[in-house]
Amino acid sequence: MTASTPASYVLRGTAAGGTLRIVGMDSTQVVEDARLRHHLSKTATAALGRTLTGSVLLATVLGKRSDSRVTVRVEGDGPVGFIVAEGSVDGRVRGYVRQPDADLPLRERDGKLDVSGIVGTQGELSVTRLLDNGEPYTGSAHLVSGEIAEDISTYLGVSEQIPNAVLLGVYEEGGRVAHAGGLLIQAMPGVTDETLGKLEANIRAMGQITDNLRRGGLMEAINRATDGLNVQLAAEAQGSRFECRCSREKASDSLKFFDAAERQDMIDAGGQEIVCHWCGEHYQITPDEIAALDATDTHARA
Repeated sequence: MTASTPASYVLRGTAAGGTLRIVGMDSTQVVEDARLRHHLSKTATAALGRTLTGSVLLATVLGKRSDSRVTVRVEGDGPVGFIVAEGSVDGRVRGYVRQPDADLPLRERDGKLDVSGIVGTQGELSVTRLLDNGEPYTGSAHLVSGEIAEDISTYLGVSEQIPNAVLLGVYEEGGRVAHAGGLLIQAMPGVTDETLGKLEANIRAMGQITDNLRRGGLMEAINRATDGLNVQLAAEAQGSRFECRCSREKASDSLKFFDAAERQDMIDAGGQEIVCHWCGEHYQITPDEIAALDATDTHARA
């Protein structure tokens, strides 16, 4: 990595003579932006952060075009409610949780954030993407742990028939996200049992991905996971950022779903505030802008 490496980025590569596909992401800034935008608790930050990272990794593996994106929805029985993240092949990502202030104490057994507890273990993870014909397709799998990484891995294996390993982590320190990232390794045709055995041993030996990120960043995690497997990475990193597709125009247009009397009440009240649930952006729509919607509708009917 060079001084020009983006704050958050995706690395792609192969190992074991092309029989393993590697996708890694440093999502530290992306997850910190999400924490600030949604005023997330510590544990909710970890849960959403893992899902945001996972959505970009999935988009990279499943996407067929440069603008492909996937939407991941995690709905368990934990206090955070549902989690939604949309990741794109070009690195753009956005997402939110139902209850951003939900939190739990650190786990007694290891002092780690209780992501499984806040997400829940009973529920479903679903992934929506566009097929080659442009039609949306949604696949799903039951939650197996609520830790997100294992759940995404299970989805890939069950719904997409892709043998894989997924590692995701978020580490918070001093009230902010200090390290976040993930790794998705896909077994490709021709992979040998020896290679898979070596990969499994490496992953067991490396421990938590957050420990690797803290020691040496994303490259530490990739090198430990692919030790002895001759990893080959692309020369350039793909930048990644938290970016929503909302706009003032879309916020204003959303008021068209209200009837004329309801919009008049908004005008009389001095305008209407619209908050994007994806990114937390606030749009204050003025009375004149609301009145213009009625004028537009009148012209359209004429």
